[in-house]
Amino acid sequence: MKLAIIGTGYVGLTTGTCLAELGHQVTCIDNDPEKLEKLKKSESPIFEPGLEELMVKNTQSGRLTFSDQIATAVKDSEVIFICVNTPPKNDGHADLKYVEQVAREIAQAINSDYKVIVDKSTVPVKTAEKVRETILRYSVDEAKFDVVSNPEFLREGSAVKDTLEPDRIVIGVDDDKAKKKMLAVYQPLIDKTQAPVKIVSVKSAELIKHGANTFLATKISFANLIAKTCEEAGADALEVLEAIGLDTRIGNQFLNPGIGFGGSCFPKDIAAYKKTLEVLDIDSSLVDAVEKINQQATDDFVHKIEKELWVLDGKQIGILGLSFKPNTDDIRNSPAIKVIEKLKKDGAKIRAYDPEAMENAKKVITGIEYDTDPYKIAKKAEALIICTEWDEFKKLDLTKIKELMSTPVIFDGRNIFDPKKVKALDFKYFGIGR
Repeated sequence: MKLAIIGTGYVGLTTGTCLAELGHQVTCIDNDPEKLEKLKKSESPIFEPGLEELMVKNTQSGRLTFSDQIATAVKDSEVIFICVNTPPKNDGHADLKYVEQVAREIAQAINSDYKVIVDKSTVPVKTAEKVRETILRYSVDEAKFDVVSNPEFLREGSAVKDTLEPDRIVIGVDDDKAKKKMLAVYQPLIDKTQAPVKIVSVKSAELIKHGANTFLATKISFANLIAKTCEEAGADALEVLEAIGLDTRIGNQFLNPGIGFGGSCFPKDIAAYKKTLEVLDIDSSLVDAVEKINQQATDDFVHKIEKELWVLDGKQIGILGLSFKPNTDDIRNSPAIKVIEKLKKDGAKIRAYDPEAMENAKKVITGIEYDTDPYKIAKKAEALIICTEWDEFKKLDLTKIKELMSTPVIFDGRNIFDPKKVKALDFKYFGIGR
């Protein structure tokens, strides 16, 4: 099938590349000249394991192309995926100006051939209605199309795997013709993986992503609530949460305490879902609590550092991890940034390292030093702070780290170390709920 992907962020680029891998003819559209130049060279503008290799493979095969010609792509394609950014406004509402802009451009390019327009971006319920209205309002020909919702469930750091080995495919359609087209898009994947396909109404599909992310964020905030309880009571949060997670009704995924969730999805989607509740006049106090606990997790961690180190002014502190999670270079809403900014205000001298996110961090975090490996960060540091659970950090030679540090103190914001083993090396160790 001939497919168009409009927008080449995490979702668009991964989706387009993987659909080409399934055998479709895919054109990815982006209007950033500098980014487009890299894409045409099969260079991924984001760090995502396995993505660039697939880009090279499918570009060379001719199945994957990149362009800024949206009109041509719309005319030539059977199915058009809208994968543009939907950032939060100041009040929490999702900003849909890019979705509306793309809908207008589709309208001006669409011809009399039947098209399926796919909302792939995470959008509030009833967005498909607005996309449809916009296309009808601005189309020049007698447009024949349906708008469907096909939410993505990609995790940064494993987006390729999540696309090619999905645990479910959700298709929101209100028309049989569109349903057949969408099933044809995913049939190679269904045949290969036997992934369950959930056919629902468009409005149901629009609510599924916001609902899923809000629930996952709730589990994380619950884990942090348990961690705080354990610290005050003298229990071990990991022991408590592991036992809770053995209940098959609950499961252990996302029951990991830490310094809070970040990234581009959870904070944005929670805020957007809360606004949906407000519009529908539904009590949002549960979602309010999830957000509050998440913020408190970061604040409590910084307070722990301040309490132990007393005066931070002039003290050398090492930060390991800048991305909001491992296996990505994404620093959006990263708890590490919040920790650094608070410590900077206290006058601490910060040195930081991340395997992939330093170039992005340098654009946002100024007034600190960056270095090229964890051991250089540890040199003469009066404390070492773990903000991201990269595998590289789990394998550190802690004996060497201790020799390099001015005072052997570790604040482990992701619980990557065993407290007993670290303390046996004469470190002062502070985890989350340990």
